[in-house]
Formats: sequence, C-alpha cells, structure tokens
Amino acid sequence: MGVLNVTPDSFSDRGEFFETEAAVARGIQTASEGADVIDVGGESTRPGAEPVSVKEELRRVIPVIEGLRAKIDPPSPNASPARSSGAAGIFISIDTFKSDVANAALDAGASIINDVTAGRGDEKMLPLAAKRKAAIVLMHMQGEPRTMQKNPHYEDVVTEVADFFRQQYACALECGLDPMAIPFDPGIGFGKTLEHNLTLLKNLERLRGHDRPLVVGVSRKSFLGKLVDSPEMSERAAPTIALTGILRIRGADILRVHDVKENVAALRAAEAVLS
Repeated sequence: MGVLNVTPDSFSDRGEFFETEAAVARGIQTASEGADVIDVGGESTRPGAEPVSVKEELRRVIPVIEGLRAKIDPPSPNASPARSSGAAGIFISIDTFKSDVANAALDAGASIINDVTAGRGDEKMLPLAAKRKAAIVLMHMQGEPRTMQKNPHYEDVVTEVADFFRQQYACALECGLDPMAIPFDPGIGFGKTLEHNLTLLKNLERLRGHDRPLVVGVSRKSFLGKLVDSPEMSERAAPTIALTGILRIRGADILRVHDVKENVAALRAAEAVLS
C-alpha cells in the first residue's frame, strides 16, 4: 500500500504532493514501482494535527482519485490485492474517518476505506461501507491525533488492541459488512510509546482475529528515529525497509509505505524465504 498524502502539513513529505497534478503523477509512479493499493489522504493524522473540514478534504482528494482512476485501470471484479504488473489493476483507498468524504471517494473510483478511527469517528461510516460494498481497514488508535501521544497507557497493549479488533469486527458485521472485506491495523504510533509499538510488532499473530489480514504501517514514523538515534527523516528509510521484511515474515499481509520501490524489494526477499 503506497502512501499518497495530499496535505500541506504531512510529517513525511512536507506537502510535496499537495497539488493535484503532482499527486496524480506520484500515484502513477507508486503504482509502477509495485504498489497494489494507493492510499490517498487529505487530512494529516500526525500527533498534534489540526482537523480539516469535509469541504476542504473533498477539494484535496477527489480530483486526485479521479485523475488516478482515469489513468490506472481498476482491479477486476472480486479481485484482491496481489502482485501487480505495471500500473494496471490497482486498488485506490481513501484515508479518512468522514463518511461524506469516503462516499465521494468511492464515487470517484476508490474501493477501500482506510479509517484510523475504525468507524468510531463517524457513526455513518460502517453502514456506508456495507451499503457500498467497500473494504474498510479498521485501525486502533488511543485518543485522537491532536492528543494521542501525550501520555498513552495500557495494562497490556497486545490484549487491549486484540480486544478492540474483536469489538469493532462485531460492530462491522452488525452493520452488514462482508467479513472478507475487513482487515485490521494495530495503528503503530497512534497513541503508543516506543515500547508499545515494538511489543505490538513482536506479537502480530496475537492480533489476528477471525483470520483477517493485518495491515501494518511503520514507514517514516518517529519511533524509527528513536531506534536509530537520529531526528532526520532521511534516516528512517533503512529501518522501514528492514521492518518490512521482518514484519512480512512475522505475518503482516499489507505493508503501508512511502518508498514503494525499496520496500517491494524487501518484500520479495522476505517472500523468497517464506516460499
């Protein structure tokens, strides 16, 4: 899953792809480098981020999704993410917790909703996903983006995140969602300390509920800077690539990354070991 931030204040790319034309070009590049999913987001969820209105979020993401879908073929019906060739058959996901944005994005050509609140941020989100027959990534987050890193606390982070997945999975089924369209994301860096992050990554299989896929995003996150003792964003690429290979072997099914080409190479090496 290749990250495409259409925001002026993203922690990872500093708004490099904020303009529609640049974002579409970046998305096409991401697909050509081996991404199976392009994850388009119009609101930063970094610690301390300020909210964005529905109108502004729509203004940012809809032209980009429409532009990508005009140039990149959608997957065939009933397809699932798998190794793609070139820029054909690519899924588009919308990174939002607002149902109005998700609905418009689905109209524009997205087929996956990536919700950092797992449907809790908007009571209409899970029913919408069910009605539109969209897949929805249910992510765990303690608190909200503006406050989540102030003092995250858990008695047992693995048990609590796994319990959360079971609860939200049940809610999703009650809303009519197809159980085969629900992957889980432990939300690395979303209301977690360095120790919490590492504990979750070490125990991925304990988080897998109902045999559903696990989505993991560690790319360029601040805890990597702590691991390598560097504040520089450029120093986070190598540990991201290392973790991509390790996490695939530990059971991650979908890796959400910024640097697609390098991480695809890491995945191919991991797959060679697994096979």
